[in-house]
Amino acid sequence: MSNHKWQRLQEFRQAVYQNLGRARDATFELMDAVMLSRKVDSLADLSLCPCFRRKWSSSYEALEDTRPNANKFMKLYMGQIPTESVVVMAGDHTPWPRPEAKSLKERTYEHRGGDPWSRRPVSVGQGYSTLVWVPESEGSWALPVRHERITSWETPLTKAAWQLRQVCKDLPVRPLTLWDSEYGCASFVLKTADVQADKLMRLRSNRCLWGAPPAYGGRGRPRVHGEKFKLNNSTTWATPAQVVEVDDPKLGRIRVQMWHQLHFRQSPKHPMTLFQVERLEHPHRQPLWLAWVGLPTARPSIDVWRNYLRRFCVDHWYRFAKGRLHWTMPKLKTPQQAERWSCLMPAITWQLWLARDGIGDRPLPWQKPVGRLTPGRTAQAIGSVLARLGTPTYLPKTRGKSPGWPKGKGRDSFPTYPLVKKGRGRFRKPSRSP
Repeated sequence: MSNHKWQRLQEFRQAVYQNLGRARDATFELMDAVMLSRKVDSLADLSLCPCFRRKWSSSYEALEDTRPNANKFMKLYMGQIPTESVVVMAGDHTPWPRPEAKSLKERTYEHRGGDPWSRRPVSVGQGYSTLVWVPESEGSWALPVRHERITSWETPLTKAAWQLRQVCKDLPVRPLTLWDSEYGCASFVLKTADVQADKLMRLRSNRCLWGAPPAYGGRGRPRVHGEKFKLNNSTTWATPAQVVEVDDPKLGRIRVQMWHQLHFRQSPKHPMTLFQVERLEHPHRQPLWLAWVGLPTARPSIDVWRNYLRRFCVDHWYRFAKGRLHWTMPKLKTPQQAERWSCLMPAITWQLWLARDGIGDRPLPWQKPVGRLTPGRTAQAIGSVLARLGTPTYLPKTRGKSPGWPKGKGRDSFPTYPLVKKGRGRFRKPSRSP
């Protein structure tokens, strides 16, 4: 690693330390312990790491006293993003399951996909929304810019729209954002209409779109919608504006069709460009439907669909945060403690990214060496970097022996809170009286 990169990482760690607020020494050493500990069973296990120079109880007190500022961290992260090329960002949300934490406030029902051992893809816990910067066209690196809890009065769509608006306020360029099919709806388009960002969204195959309305005939109310465009019914499709077939080295023969001036029924003033991506060598697979929403005067190229393949790095980061960074491991008592602990995960990931080019691969005996380090491989070799950089924290001061729990004072159990059910049920017509 060059001296410039060492200095850049050193300045970044110092800025993270300054933005932690209270209990910054214990919190910063807790972050270093996360990077150096591969497997732990509880939050107190992190205090056994040599870089954590305090007692085990300080790991819990750190999350009780620290006050990380999410806006300051966001500006710190955005200062590391180069704006010479197109800035690609992706958004998604994931649950933090807490099925047995009856004393935790604001637990909701969260979707939990990809769990083969669960009969139902629903868990009880709290959801978190994340907006990441995708630095590379290939690989598993995703660098979170905002990672926050979805409260009981918010939905993933409203939280993602708010996060995108906060990021684009301070971003000097117009980014390209990538979204899964859950966000491919008129509600998300309307909530982000005033945000200076282009959106590339995946659509479900049963969606219905509408074309541009015909010219006004002079009688009656002008039409708002044109012809229906049903994605799973090819007889409703109009003639595509462009059709291209290419040979992709990984996906094989690809055919891409593009249509302009389509919209959702609830958002007729926001036209979209529709893409259909088919793998001709695998006809049994369903085609990929993508919708691009941006400036009305701009039209995307037909190759813009390739950027959507970079969205899956968000799933890689969720797996990395939960498995290697021990994000969902501690059983914290309050939502505020969980938010403070979650705010540390992006800062740890950015430190690994800045240190990636300055360390060599150190695989375990059963691992094969790799050329480009992944987040997990970088965390395995981060110890030498931290030993060279040192820590900005101060040595702990002895405060004497704690008096302990007063003799004769009773212990009350924590209050329990009911589950919060979001949304409203469908409207039901009242039954007729006999």
